[in-house]
Amino acid sequence: MYEKASPNSNLLVDCLWAFCVGGLICALGQVLFNAYQGILHDEDAARAWVSITLIALAAFFTALGLFDNLAKRAGAGTIVPITGFANSIVAPAMEFKSEGLVLGVGAKMFVVAGPVLVYGTISSVIYGVILCIVQAMA
Repeated sequence: MYEKASPNSNLLVDCLWAFCVGGLICALGQVLFNAYQGILHDEDAARAWVSITLIALAAFFTALGLFDNLAKRAGAGTIVPITGFANSIVAPAMEFKSEGLVLGVGAKMFVVAGPVLVYGTISSVIYGVILCIVQAMA
């Protein structure tokens, strides 16, 4: 029943789309980095501003409903860069905006991203402990 209901997709075409869209997002990041580095003359500040800009653009396009349409077509190409994280925070918030700012937007904002943050933090701590043990043994 699942096989009948799910649309057939061409794996090669899907992978090419994901690669191209992800590459375009990363190329945009590089263009922004070059521009910010030329303006600010500080590599660390330029990197920070690139992240801020990409997150803001992804949040803005998610609020307009454009990012989800792109993500349906590009798949992992939009999820892998930092833009996917911004989308995962803004999308649930936009879905529940009719319930108000506190109980709708505020409460639902971290529905998807919350577990990612928790398990990402726990994983990094475990990795750090293992790394310290391995370095102490060497």
